Amino acid sequence: MITADTFMNAASAAGFDFYTGVPCSYLTPLINGVLSNRSLRYVGGASEGEAVAIAAGAWLAGRRTVAMCQNSGLGNMVNPLTSLNAPFAIPTLLITTWRGRPGEPDEPQHVVMGEITQDLLGLMGLEQRPFPNDTDDVAPALAQATAAMAASSQPFAFVMAKGDVADTALDQSPRALPEPGVYADHRRHGERPTRVAVLERFLALTDDDTAVIATTGKSGRELFTLADREQHLYQVGSMGGAAGMALGVALNTRKRVVVIDGDGAALMKLGTLATIGAEAPANLVHLLLDNGVHDSTGGQATVSASVDFARIALACGYAHAASVDDLAGFDDAWAEAHAAAGPAMIHLRIAPGSMKTLGRPTVTPEAVARRFKAFLAR
Repeated sequence: MITADTFMNAASAAGFDFYTGVPCSYLTPLINGVLSNRSLRYVGGASEGEAVAIAAGAWLAGRRTVAMCQNSGLGNMVNPLTSLNAPFAIPTLLITTWRGRPGEPDEPQHVVMGEITQDLLGLMGLEQRPFPNDTDDVAPALAQATAAMAASSQPFAFVMAKGDVADTALDQSPRALPEPGVYADHRRHGERPTRVAVLERFLALTDDDTAVIATTGKSGRELFTLADREQHLYQVGSMGGAAGMALGVALNTRKRVVVIDGDGAALMKLGTLATIGAEAPANLVHLLLDNGVHDSTGGQATVSASVDFARIALACGYAHAASVDDLAGFDDAWAEAHAAAGPAMIHLRIAPGSMKTLGRPTVTPEAVARRFKAFLAR
């Protein structure tokens, strides 16, 4: 058994200073220690998959990251670990607990995952080892993880057993209630614009120092077809993860960060709006293009017709939110979002469909990530 300080101090010496995750009772001592340490940053995710996306964004912005979860939450992590970290070659130190360890009595819901935790990590191609529970083993374990991630550009996992870290008291101030956000209604209820028309206007309004993360599907493909820029990251896979990724970036850069989201993706990780509202990055604009369908898979309807994303964003703590349904309203909302002192949401209802000649990014995801990381570092 080690103390949380023993691990945190060694991890800090190795450069790990950004933590995110979802709690587990086995993780309580370590999370309490991180939250109580004012030199470290911890962002609590609404889901384990969201935490992976947040960590990925923080890594792109130059941080060395740790993502923590209960092993039952590995199920929520499978998609982003395999379709975000893997293709973009983004490492993070993953700490998962080992609930349901064979031979160790536990709740029935942990039995299956307890039996397959190491196998699941292996199937995802992740190197792993037991969490270092001896003081003399902490630094070597972190050195092993760091070297493995440097070689593979993929996550490395520590598997934590019950009692690996001694009890740690929590020193955390309660979150203050945010000031009420400002709502603007710029809808004119006329003909809705196409996504490509919105993206063309967006590109005309965006300067060369703004970081842009486009959600998976046709948003990223159309953006690439219109203009491929070093500050663009075209997310592939990991549907719903773009907003979390943008949050991880925004918390670690002074640049303006825009996430171009979709209604289907936003609904998949709706809890990310709450995380963004709580963390309140002043430099984040959440542009949600809502065409009411899953456009990339044949146009099946989403449930967004009955969802007021702008009002939800305000209820989650965004400083500004606007409802828009045409290009003129987008211009107004864009100006307001840039003036807002906090995260801003622009919910723009658009027409279904995409441009006829639609390419796919010809730059590999890994190359996109590396040039985006270099852009953020400047």
